[in-house]
Amino acid sequence: MRHRRGILLLAALCGLAALTGCATLDRGGQSAVLRAKRKVAPAIVHVRPVKEVFDAGRRKEMLVMGSGFIISPDGYVVTNEHVAGQSSSVQCVLSDNREVQATVVGTDIETDIAVLKLETDSPLPSVRMGRSDTLEAGQSVLALGSPHGLARSVSLGIISVPDRFLADQGLMEAPYYNWIQTDAAINPGNSGGPLVNLRGEVVGVNARVLSGAENVGFAIPVDIVKEVVRSIIETGHVRRGWLGIEFQEMLAKGDVTSEEGVIVADVDRLSPAAEAGVKPGDILTAVNGGRVHARYEEELPGVRRLIAALPVGETAVLTLRRGDEALELSLVAEEKSSLRGSQEAFEEWGFTASEVTPEVARRAQLQRRTGILVSGVDPGGRAAIAGLQQGDIVLKVDGEEIPTLSAFSTTYARLKESDARLVMLFAQRGALTRFVLVNTKAEAAAAEAGEVAPNEN
Repeated sequence: MRHRRGILLLAALCGLAALTGCATLDRGGQSAVLRAKRKVAPAIVHVRPVKEVFDAGRRKEMLVMGSGFIISPDGYVVTNEHVAGQSSSVQCVLSDNREVQATVVGTDIETDIAVLKLETDSPLPSVRMGRSDTLEAGQSVLALGSPHGLARSVSLGIISVPDRFLADQGLMEAPYYNWIQTDAAINPGNSGGPLVNLRGEVVGVNARVLSGAENVGFAIPVDIVKEVVRSIIETGHVRRGWLGIEFQEMLAKGDVTSEEGVIVADVDRLSPAAEAGVKPGDILTAVNGGRVHARYEEELPGVRRLIAALPVGETAVLTLRRGDEALELSLVAEEKSSLRGSQEAFEEWGFTASEVTPEVARRAQLQRRTGILVSGVDPGGRAAIAGLQQGDIVLKVDGEEIPTLSAFSTTYARLKESDARLVMLFAQRGALTRFVLVNTKAEAAAAEAGEVAPNEN
């Protein structure tokens, strides 16, 4: 009887394990996991950058943490751009606990990849890069890194979806690839660490987790990572062609399965496409004679990669359909600008500003890419007192046009040196323009008194 009760208890425990999703591995599976972990773990790096952060009109520095992995014996490390980008210094802790200083070789915000170089004279253990185009749902993978700062952590899971499309949020976070979705635990601090198959090969770079969900993480496919890393090591950056066209999938216009191409959803009016006569609503069917087709959203990254691969400065031929009319338009691809312009703090006036990128110019409907974008305003600073707001685009200073952030920095330094008391800014806010008179002396007395001085405008 006691024996029978024991059998029933065991059966109940097994049922509970199944309901709660507990996973077990047979001896062969366990050995494969251990072999994969042992191949990769020596090359895992705990990354500790000091990042430059612009917040509320001020420039600050803060220590962050993330993960990375060594890809070559001479010390190149791959991590995420959101981990190591805009860093003033980067310290790495190796698997043997050595602390090594690193330099940022280059970053690519559009794929969220950064490459570091460790300052070392001795050969280092490195990973083997695999392939991501052969991944299958259900395939076992490991995520390695430093979740919540806990270095040398390993989690086990499977590929949930090898090519998950995520809709764009604000500035496109992944315009050139679909994500690898995995249920291997990925947490803050895992960013930049490798996703590894059971052969011990890196198949992705862990980068995102779905907030509020359990074990829904996303990694950047290693096939994309290899291209970006190669370009960064060779040139320090990634150069992409740009025509100024936004695309939509064919399904957005109807359910006609026989119609090929991709919809031109929008055309930047300051772009090569606009100059060549491309219009929203056109259907792009070929680029330089090569077929183009995106029926579903998840096919759009492939179209964008095709455009990005166009040689900068060389003529490309677009084949389009406009109603019943077939068109061939020639245009010259420009180099795609960064999604994020460089940023500076103008502390005496109490605000920070960044370059006007093509994306900012398009959204603000500027006639030209000119001016600077106010990225933050110190609530008690002189700019705030004058009425300058985050999101304003400063076009002129004392009647002088400001073409770039560098030009504004020069003007700012000159006005400081001349001890100018009143400075007139001409800015665009939304669709309207306005004048903002900055009293460069207004706040000094208030700061000493601990209160904000009245606006003398």
